Amino acid sequence: MAIKSSNVAARVEPEIKEQAEAILAQLGISASNGINMFYRQIILWRGLPFRPSVPASRPLSLDEMTREEFDARMLRGLAQAKAGEGAPADEFFESLRHEVLQFYV
Repeated sequence: MAIKSSNVAARVEPEIKEQAEAILAQLGISASNGINMFYRQIILWRGLPFRPSVPASRPLSLDEMTREEFDARMLRGLAQAKAGEGAPADEFFESLRHEVLQFYV
């Protein structure tokens, strides 16, 4: 049985396309399969498979910080760890899982 297919034409910024396709390639997924998966998720969720939003703030990458900012963040994290202000990894990931799942219920 032949699989029927349909073409999708979309304008995408070249650097966005390149970055996305590089990630898909690392996953062993072609661009066509990635788009097909995205469409299937739209159908499954009856909308976008993620919550479109503008984050209030985002973490800075190492390249966006000065050495002083990086050192200050590391010192703050060390102080929090020494003060017992952290949480065990399994508890943290469980709370993160619940936080993410609330958007899909």
